[in-house]
Amino acid sequence: MELPLVLSTNMGHAAQMVAAMISGAGMGYVLQRAGFDRANNMASIFYGRDFRVMRVIFTTILTSMLGLYFLDLAGVMPIGNVGLLPTFFWPQLVGGAILGFGFIIGGYCPGTSVVSSMSGKIDAMFFVAGLFVGGLLLTMSYSALETFHNSGAMGRILVHEYLGIPSGVMVLGVMLFAVGSLFAVTRIEAVVRVRVGLDGEGADR
Repeated sequence: MELPLVLSTNMGHAAQMVAAMISGAGMGYVLQRAGFDRANNMASIFYGRDFRVMRVIFTTILTSMLGLYFLDLAGVMPIGNVGLLPTFFWPQLVGGAILGFGFIIGGYCPGTSVVSSMSGKIDAMFFVAGLFVGGLLLTMSYSALETFHNSGAMGRILVHEYLGIPSGVMVLGVMLFAVGSLFAVTRIEAVVRVRVGLDGEGADR
């Protein structure tokens, strides 16, 4: 969010750095308080025991989406100011799958591993080290992967543009999907907790 904020308010460099530090620290604090610094809480979603991760992520997505949508309508923060990377379908699909497997195996994603490392978790520190090693290996082997890396180019595109529907309809669709998903996982969570003998607070113990 810093980039569109900078472009909309003409912030100076010092103010940009302060805003980045405050927002970064705030995000880290929220993730830590939400339990994202514990691998067992992160992994529980894959076993249907605890969907706190999904709830926090969906709440964040909805808040950001609605905020950007209405700020764009008001002309305060045009959606064009939001930095969007070009879409490369196949490499990003494979990269997303690798990230998902890493999430399941390690119990962290890149952001939460940093938060957990700052909380003193040794496993998260190894996870962060793995990120650096993986990045180094990718850099060293990039020449062999360059063709695949640039395949499936679609340019800078948003989902509603690709589907040819108004942005407002897309926002409403995402909201309905999120609400429905949260209702569904609450039911799944209740069933799983009963089957494995967990009470309402048992998943993070």
